[in-house]
Amino acid sequence: MSAHPRFRSAPWTRMYRVERVEAAEQSAEFRSGAAFAARRSGAVRKAVGRRGREAVARRRQEVLARILAEPIDVPRMDAGELAQRAVEHRARREAGATAGTANTAGTASTSGTAEALGAPSTLSPPRTDRASLDRWKVDYLRYRLSPYDELLEGLSRREGRGRAAALLRQRIHAAIAEAYPELAEECERQVRGRQLGPQAGEITAPSD
Repeated sequence: MSAHPRFRSAPWTRMYRVERVEAAEQSAEFRSGAAFAARRSGAVRKAVGRRGREAVARRRQEVLARILAEPIDVPRMDAGELAQRAVEHRARREAGATAGTANTAGTASTSGTAEALGAPSTLSPPRTDRASLDRWKVDYLRYRLSPYDELLEGLSRREGRGRAAALLRQRIHAAIAEAYPELAEECERQVRGRQLGPQAGEITAPSD
């Protein structure tokens, strides 16, 4: 026993000769105990890692199940109104892109300001090919359904956010195609283009 080298009021410290410590470390009993401690530590790490992976998988499955169960309520309107709103939405996007480019270059731009802020527009559907107009319609409807992105909140990339987002987009395309059969071909084209898996209307529950 020896007094603490720095604090005299501290409890005495048991001291060991280096030779005794080295001899103890070479004993079979010490080696056996050290090996057991190492195995136990490894088992604890594996258990913690397994529980972490199980929690991630459980979280992913819960979000995927919620996406599959959530009803997708597509706004309904006649063909003329949908075309009008789709064109206005397209104009707002283009105005925003133009304004962003001008601001980046250090110049002021006021063109399209009302449309960019969502003010009513008097635009009429331009004379364009049906494929482009259908694409604009689907893009507008997807924009109207963007609140469903809240289903992905709290899901990290590690937990499979990309897969969940793909499934959500897939369901949205399927719902649009069901509500507007004339847009089914465009929905399927966008699904194939984004490589979201099965085409609209062929969704099945995921399995891991």
